[in-house]
Amino acid sequence: MKLVIAIIKPFKLEEVKDALSAIGILGMTVTEVKGFGRQKGHTEIYRGSEYKVDFLPKVRLEIAVAGDQLDQAITAIAKAAKTGKIGDGKIFIVPLDDVMRIRTDERGDAAI
Repeated sequence: MKLVIAIIKPFKLEEVKDALSAIGILGMTVTEVKGFGRQKGHTEIYRGSEYKVDFLPKVRLEIAVAGDQLDQAITAIAKAAKTGKIGDGKIFIVPLDDVMRIRTDERGDAAI
């Protein structure tokens, strides 16, 4: 099992959700976050004054996947989230030792 953490542009959330649903991944946790990478934000002009926007709005997805779904999930997220422009995001894959569904006490792949 793996925990896939994806940081994407907010307007791509529905496309990513639909792409994951199409391959049978229905559960995820979504958090609105702010951050920056190599682009280090940008400058904007508001009422004649220029100011720097360091932290850009992003969406963080956390998805627990079984080992056999990992490649499909990564491909689906990358394809749906890609715009080809700076700031498309990142995908992190973290080992997931165990999962437990609280309601039924199921563990492992069955709990996903």
